[in-house]
Amino acid sequence: MNDLAAFSKLVQALDRWRAHLIFIGGWGHRLHRLDPRANQLPYQPVFTKDSDLAFSGQAPLEGDIRAALLDHGFKEQLAGEFKPPAAHYTLGEDTAGFYAEFLTPLTGSGYKRNREPDATLLAGGISAQKIRHLDILLVDPWVTTVGPEQGIPLEGAVDIQVVNPLCFMVQKFLIQKDRSASKRAQDLLYIHDTLQVFASLLPQFNGSWRSTVKPALDLQGGHSQAVENAAAKAFAAVDDTIRSAVRIPQDRVIDPEAFRLTCQLSFETIFEV
Repeated sequence: MNDLAAFSKLVQALDRWRAHLIFIGGWGHRLHRLDPRANQLPYQPVFTKDSDLAFSGQAPLEGDIRAALLDHGFKEQLAGEFKPPAAHYTLGEDTAGFYAEFLTPLTGSGYKRNREPDATLLAGGISAQKIRHLDILLVDPWVTTVGPEQGIPLEGAVDIQVVNPLCFMVQKFLIQKDRSASKRAQDLLYIHDTLQVFASLLPQFNGSWRSTVKPALDLQGGHSQAVENAAAKAFAAVDDTIRSAVRIPQDRVIDPEAFRLTCQLSFETIFEV
């Protein structure tokens, strides 16, 4: 089964809960290309096998998401010693193939009152991982239409929620200190490519930053200045992380200085007062 067919199975399984689930991560980035405002670029988006879906811990996930996934051919794989265990929902027999996982924000110390790790949440019958700095990915999501016209093998058009691309980029700066060197490089590539996909929307991103995203960050812990500082530092000069980032794609050649300058100038516009 190809990844678009697998993705369509996931969309069908989660149809009842579309209003509460947001596609984030690599598939969120890939779905950005389907937005009517997106630039048509001559290269493919960064590939990912997993489909991450985020939801608020207060979301009313009524019904049984797990049962719906199983009915559509997914298998639940549990791992770890958390209560409940962390879960992946895989499709098909190939353990290295398409899978979905559910994420929700981690707030507080990260520990329960009994000092056990507060790492997972059982909601709607599925086990979701709690992730720090996920809150910003829930802010002002975009709605994207998927269906036959977009190359997705569904019976008809379906509207799904996709992470706001500005929030997608901002979160990369919030988590960078906890990422491995290879993941930091991949995150910078995601940021660069998102800026290219939506280059014409930089003034709109500036308005969104000032009116929505920056206030949300400050409500979540005063993180807006940290994001601005991290963006300035990341693109101040070509370093090993940028050099690694430009080597990731196999279908294009990226000049490190052009990469750096694209990102630096774009964020100067986005963060402009």
